[in-house]
Amino acid sequence: MDKQKVDQIFEKFSKVKALIIGDAMVDSYLWGNIDRISPEAPIPIVTVNRQESRLGGAANVSLNLQALGATPVLVSVLGDDRHGDTFIELLEKRNLSDEGIIRFSNRKTTLKTRILSGTQQIARVDEEDAHYISPEEENIVFDKVQSLVDSQDFDILIFVDYDKGIITPKLIDQICDLAKSKNILVAVDPKNRNFNDYSKVDLFKPNFKEFKEGIDQKLEKNNIDEILKAAEKIKKERQFGIIFITLAELGVLISNGVKQNHFPAEIRDIADVSGAGDTVIAVASLCLAAGLSTRLVAQLSNLAGGLVCEKSGVVPIDYDRLKREARKIKKP
Repeated sequence: MDKQKVDQIFEKFSKVKALIIGDAMVDSYLWGNIDRISPEAPIPIVTVNRQESRLGGAANVSLNLQALGATPVLVSVLGDDRHGDTFIELLEKRNLSDEGIIRFSNRKTTLKTRILSGTQQIARVDEEDAHYISPEEENIVFDKVQSLVDSQDFDILIFVDYDKGIITPKLIDQICDLAKSKNILVAVDPKNRNFNDYSKVDLFKPNFKEFKEGIDQKLEKNNIDEILKAAEKIKKERQFGIIFITLAELGVLISNGVKQNHFPAEIRDIADVSGAGDTVIAVASLCLAAGLSTRLVAQLSNLAGGLVCEKSGVVPIDYDRLKREARKIKKP
C-alpha cells in the first residue's frame, strides 16, 4: 500500500472508541540466571535479578488499541487484593481508564508469573479463580456495561475470553442484545467454555486449537480447504459476519461468506508468542470498525501478530513499526 493509504487507515484507527469486556490479569516476569541444579530435586535454580509487572489478558488488548491511537474502555473483574491494586496502578501508569473495573472481595485477581532465563521461559505459575461469577455479580457487570454504553459512543465492543469466568453465557446474550440495539459492532476472541454461546456477531476470531475443539471435529492444520469448509459451515449456522481463524506458523484464514482467503505467516525471528492473540483481535477489531476490507482485516492483523512475536513477553504493538511494515502489503 502507498503511504497515503496507510496514513488514512491509521487516521481512522485514531477515531475508534472500543469497549472491551473480558478477563484481565497481571503478567509478572522474573528474569534471572541459571548456573546450578537444585540439590533438592533435578530442577534448575534461577537467581532472579529483575522483576516486572505488566497488564495482561483483556487489558493487553486495551494496550494494543491504545498503541494504535484508539480509545479503549475495559470492563473486567478484579479481586480486592494486592494484585488488584497492582493492576489499578498499571492502568494509571498507562493512562488507561479504570471506570469499567469492578472489584469483588471473594475473587482473586488473576496473576501469571513467568520465570525466565534470558528469553527462555523456565516455568509459569498461575494464581486465579476460574469459576463463573455469580448471578448477582453478572447483574453488576451488565449494569456497568449498560451504564458505559448509555453514556458514551462506542464503535465496537470486544469480548476477550480467557476462560477465567467473567464472561458467562447470560452476559454474552445480554451484552450482544444491548450492542445490537445501539448499532455497535461486536468482535469475539473466544475460549472453549463459551465457544458455542456466540451467534450473530460481526467478527469471530478463534485460534486453530479453539476452533477445532469448539466444533468437535478432527482437522489437520495444514489442510486449509477442510478448515475453510468447516469455518464456512459454522459461520452460516451462527450467522457470523466474519470468521477469522489464526493458524500460528501457517498464517490466518478469513471468510465473510463471499470470499475466503488464506494468508501465510511472514517469516519472523520469533522470541515469544505470548500476547500475539491479543494483538490480532485488537487490530482486527480496529480494521472492522474502520470499515476496511476483509482482506485488509486479515493482512494487517496477521502482520501485527507476527511483529509482537519478535519481542520477549506480552507487549503491545509498536505503532510506527506496524505503519512502516503495512506499506509493504501488496494489493490483490
